[in-house]
Amino acid sequence: MAHAVATLAGGCFWCIETVFNRLRGVESAISGYMGGQTLNPTYKDICSGDTGHAEVVQVTFDPDVISYRDLLDVFLTLHDPTQLNRQGNDVGTQYRSAIFWHTPEQKAEAEAVIAELTASKQFSAPIVTEVSEAAIFYPAEDYHQRYYEQNLHQPYCQFVVAPKVAKAQAKFAGRFK
Repeated sequence: MAHAVATLAGGCFWCIETVFNRLRGVESAISGYMGGQTLNPTYKDICSGDTGHAEVVQVTFDPDVISYRDLLDVFLTLHDPTQLNRQGNDVGTQYRSAIFWHTPEQKAEAEAVIAELTASKQFSAPIVTEVSEAAIFYPAEDYHQRYYEQNLHQPYCQFVVAPKVAKAQAKFAGRFK
């Protein structure tokens, strides 16, 4: 089967990108921006919170190896889908939780997963993850790509990214490369 694409926003893209690039079946996970009105936004632009873009990771994957549902399960483990326009100390609409669907099947799957989690009461607060149609994806600047691997000793990487990687690796060990 051909590769598929998923685009997900769950706070800082460094955390999401790092984990997805380590999953079997993922060809690439690229940090970038989606969901706003500014053409060709830069990191500086989106940090203003005025462009409407979210920090996203666009994942190219082999659905014969890892399913879209599996990607959503990992995604919903990596961040708190009940926090509106923030993840931890990262605050603003650019850090919102969002699933940008590329096909009607992805939209249906995302909505089903959110409905199941809501019904299970796994989270004590309502899930605020938006489910929106994918728009133009703008890759982030080169220095954002594989940021964690290039900046292991940076405090944000040690105290924010590394624990999320460890959590995902513990929960989804069999899926890691």
